[in-house]
Amino acid sequence: MASFFSYHLIFIISLVLTFTYVNAEDPWWSFCNDNKKINSTRISSNIDHILPNLVSHTSVQGYTFLSSGSGNDRVYGLAQCRGDVLNTKECSKCIEKASIQIQKTCPNQADARILYEFCFLRYDTQKFVGELDTSGGLIYFNVENVTEDSAVFEKILGDLTDKATREALDRRNPIGFGKGQIKLSPFETLYTLVQCTRDLSKLACSQCLATAVGNYAGYCKDKKGCRAIYSSCFIRYELYPIFYPVSSVNTTGQNVYSRHLLYP
Repeated sequence: MASFFSYHLIFIISLVLTFTYVNAEDPWWSFCNDNKKINSTRISSNIDHILPNLVSHTSVQGYTFLSSGSGNDRVYGLAQCRGDVLNTKECSKCIEKASIQIQKTCPNQADARILYEFCFLRYDTQKFVGELDTSGGLIYFNVENVTEDSAVFEKILGDLTDKATREALDRRNPIGFGKGQIKLSPFETLYTLVQCTRDLSKLACSQCLATAVGNYAGYCKDKKGCRAIYSSCFIRYELYPIFYPVSSVNTTGQNVYSRHLLYP
């Protein structure tokens, strides 16, 4: 990667929400499309039918795309666990929790999405499988700056993110997931991970991750951590362990972030 922060940044309008403590038990992001209301009992019934099937299939396979119903009332659903929690209890727990919370968060919407640390779940009356979606998202950046030299940190982060991205895009890797870590000093390690939804082509995954990384330049330069989240992918780096199984290290003081909505 040339200069990591030299990506051309698409003009983005950001809405500052708040400083927040990020709890792993809470959803990272949710989206409820108010332009697509549940306008029939059949759609509601199809959502009720699709959710338990998403839970059961994803708990076993780590990823599922399926549909229920017909015509304009047909509902499509996608669910997947993060690449490093496949075939674990965390995958099952996360998808089950997501299936319950998404209806509480979006009770009247026929297009709804929710992301937790270990899983993502989405349903819609429009068939979205294979379609790149960066129409809106969310970014968290740590309120604290790194102590390392900015140019040195930029180069190390860029190289590490490149490595994780290449792993996610490797055609031998069907899960669209990559990660990496590198020691910055005897006392500090940088961790990064990337994930695309598994319905995307290699090209679409690459485009999504490039868009997500592009946000680093505008929001996350010199920050101790960052998460850029879209419906089709997310990317993250931190200065504390983030791979499963998550370390018991105390990160309370490091988990204060500024939270912004992103609009193209």
